Amino acid sequence: MSKTLYTAAATVTGGRAEGHGRTSDGALEVDLRLPAELGGPGGATNPEQLFAVGYAACFEGAIGVTGRRHKVETGDVRIDAQVHLHPTPEKGFALSVDLDVTLPSVDDPEVAAEIVRAAHAVCPYSNATRGNIEVRLSANGAAVS
Repeated sequence: MSKTLYTAAATVTGGRAEGHGRTSDGALEVDLRLPAELGGPGGATNPEQLFAVGYAACFEGAIGVTGRRHKVETGDVRIDAQVHLHPTPEKGFALSVDLDVTLPSVDDPEVAAEIVRAAHAVCPYSNATRGNIEVRLSANGAAVS
């Protein structure tokens, strides 16, 4: 591994069913609950929601990098992230992700798709999950392959 640029640290107690999480700097503090859709009480956040926010925020940063590299103004980028939880045949669980990227300042569909593809190549979340979970991308409403 190369030089570490930043380390995030957090502590969770009680797990996803009735837990609490806090970052080491105290900037993020959340109660954790199993979603109602999974038989829990809901009413608090869950790991899939946290992953969706983290991935979308990270991907937005990657869009900024790739937009600058392509010398394209991407505008006020919006990323709608969905993280899906699936059962596996082995009685475990897996995730898949949909990232719907809106680039309001990019009219050319091919340019928008290229910026999103390039962001997927540099985003740390994309690199961490590549080959392990399915990630579906769209740019301005069109699927990106």
